[in-house]
Amino acid sequence: MGIDGERLLGPQLAIVNPPLWEIGHVGWFQEHWCLRWRNGKELAPSILPNADALYNSSTVAHDTRWGLPLPSLAATRAYLQNVLVKTLDRLAREPDNESLAYFVRLATLHEGMHAEALHYTHQTHGYAEPLRKSGSGTDFTGKLVPDPDFLEFAGGSFRLGAERDEQRFVFDNEKWAHDVEVKPFAIAARPVSNAQYLRYVEAGGAAPRYWRKADGEWRERRFDRWALLASDEPVRHVSWNEAQAYCRWAGERLPTEAEWTRAASAMRWGDIWEWTASTFAPFPGFSADPYADYSQPWFGTHQVLKGASFATPPRLLSAAFRNFYTPDRGDVFAGLRTCRMDAR
Repeated sequence: MGIDGERLLGPQLAIVNPPLWEIGHVGWFQEHWCLRWRNGKELAPSILPNADALYNSSTVAHDTRWGLPLPSLAATRAYLQNVLVKTLDRLAREPDNESLAYFVRLATLHEGMHAEALHYTHQTHGYAEPLRKSGSGTDFTGKLVPDPDFLEFAGGSFRLGAERDEQRFVFDNEKWAHDVEVKPFAIAARPVSNAQYLRYVEAGGAAPRYWRKADGEWRERRFDRWALLASDEPVRHVSWNEAQAYCRWAGERLPTEAEWTRAASAMRWGDIWEWTASTFAPFPGFSADPYADYSQPWFGTHQVLKGASFATPPRLLSAAFRNFYTPDRGDVFAGLRTCRMDAR
């Protein structure tokens, strides 16, 4: 069963959006920046009546989104298709419009972020995994693996942030590259595994939200299925607060954003988002891009995550990308990687 019927809205929770609203918001965002934006002047009219009052995430309070007079799923899909066609038509007419090209790339990446958000919404509500193929599943063997080795890095100056000549899309919070001093450090080659985290749980630590013990065996809910805990997989659905508690127990620490980025080329990443010790903050000389609410409102209250998850669209993969959530959020596909305490 997909997102239909009652699931189009789903339970009202502070950590997810109603799926029907989220789908419409993606189309609104593309229309806003690719078709309606006039470089600070009054927006052009929307092709959907009352669109701003429905889908503008900057002005529509989260807890009101379940009660809005949203169009049906069919009408919402028609709106998205209409916006896409008009955007492609404009691209064809204005191939040299750099501003338009920028906003098309922004809207594409924004849609990818919301696709991942809908993915973890399925996990939150216990719906079937969106990308699971028929007949497949997550029947884990529970095979134990050794603890990951640590990679050692010398101290010194390191360039953190995006360089001005990069070809990929660069978000405003990545601008611009600057030198930071990093002390010598040792970082785990792999994220903390379920097996490692289980030792912490059995020593008295809190279990992740989707774990349970039944008949003497630990199991984990992946979307709508319970399966034996996969011991060698990275632990997921751990908040920053829970990651810090694990580190205190293990006698280790979270890496800083600079340390994680410095080590990225030498370690495996991309299974889960990884918490860092760094608070989400602007880089020196930060200036908000036209979509000012992407980064600026969240500085100082969120923590930086690095890497990517299994549900992250490939076009977003970059060691420089800065994800960010509040420290209590463990519903997202997030885990952790540790550093040794004595190497700093």
